[in-house]
Amino acid sequence: MNDALKDRWGILYCPKQGIRNERKRREKLQQVLDGRGVPYDFVQSESADSVERLVTMLIHNGYKTIVIVGGDAALNDAVNCLMREEKQVRDQVALGLIPNGHVNDFAHYWGFDDDNDAQTVDWLMKHRVRKIDLGCIRYENKQGERICRYFQDCVNIGLSADIMNLRRQARQLLGSRKLAFLSSLVLMVFHRHDYKMRLKINCDAIERSVMTVCIGNAHGYGQTPSAVPYNGLLDVSLVYNPKVKQLIEGLWLLVTGRFLNHRSVHPYRTCEIVVESSKALVSVDGCPAEKPVGEYRIHVEQEVINFLIPE
Repeated sequence: MNDALKDRWGILYCPKQGIRNERKRREKLQQVLDGRGVPYDFVQSESADSVERLVTMLIHNGYKTIVIVGGDAALNDAVNCLMREEKQVRDQVALGLIPNGHVNDFAHYWGFDDDNDAQTVDWLMKHRVRKIDLGCIRYENKQGERICRYFQDCVNIGLSADIMNLRRQARQLLGSRKLAFLSSLVLMVFHRHDYKMRLKINCDAIERSVMTVCIGNAHGYGQTPSAVPYNGLLDVSLVYNPKVKQLIEGLWLLVTGRFLNHRSVHPYRTCEIVVESSKALVSVDGCPAEKPVGEYRIHVEQEVINFLIPE
């Protein structure tokens, strides 16, 4: 172990796409870090593709505290980098997060504030580590490759995968998280679709038309509000195709945090879900995934990542 880096943070800064004042944002964060005397080294990603390369570099250079300044997608890349390492290496690394994405659902789950870097840094300095679970989706792509992708928040199948993509694009255009969320909800009304699916959840075999499925390790952008990333289980919200009036009601319940109260939402709790048949799109932590070919599985791996949590 490199003793010089034992207490030094390796910080990966992931700029928001389409934001003009990123330099000021970065400088403001560095002022907070310097003001608190945090020892750190700072690297910046040039693109989404460079995140995994830079996180791997930080791990192999011996940093024991790696802080991602980014959103759900950047954190997902970091999580997958760690999961490719041997357990003895992974167990020595604590992963921290400073929200700086277009969508920061996992940060919001823990109570991190997008606009309060000082509070976030103070919390991270306390170095409160919690072992958290990760979900994992395993599937085969069109090239016949076996893919394993971990997620800290959720996997969406069906309409929600479309909506998450719309929400990300709207955030880049509108600049406001709330406006992007509301606009994507409105667009949902005009993008209603049914997807024929055959699923196996616990002892239930489900074969019918489904609008959307959310498999949450955490809040799942409001669709699995009772999920927690430390109980060894995944929450599943299965949504059948509601009528227009019921759909509008469902949108309101989603916004107000009462999504599970809707009559078209069927909740489950499981350690594994098998998607035996589905042609619906899939997103992992809000990012589009390759379209799976044939049957695929989603399960949970318990207490595999050291995550820095608030006090």
